[in-house]
Amino acid sequence: MRKELIESNPLLKLSVEFSLLVINYCERLQAEKKIVIANQLLRSGTSIGANAMEAQNPESRADFIHKMKVAAKEAGETQYWLLLCESSEDYPVPTGLSDKLESLNRLLGSIISSAKRNN
Repeated sequence: MRKELIESNPLLKLSVEFSLLVINYCERLQAEKKIVIANQLLRSGTSIGANAMEAQNPESRADFIHKMKVAAKEAGETQYWLLLCESSEDYPVPTGLSDKLESLNRLLGSIISSAKRNN
């Protein structure tokens, strides 16, 4: 059931794809002994999808909006960690992650705006 839910929901599908990319990148960081940033990025990057998934069963519209805002905050934190990785000469380039995150941010913003308008 969950796989069908993910495939039919653009936000969930994109967030799972992003999470898998983050996991792979963080494993690479850990192999290069970049443990602190790897852990921070792993937590925030995978939390986006976890919060989006949790929002699929809200107690109310306000709860849905709140969970989506939490996902957006996690996306903002993830953006920060990726910026540090991109800016450091000692870190491998996180290829494709920033673009995928930008898509997630746009989608989250659209969902939050729409939910607020319909509230």
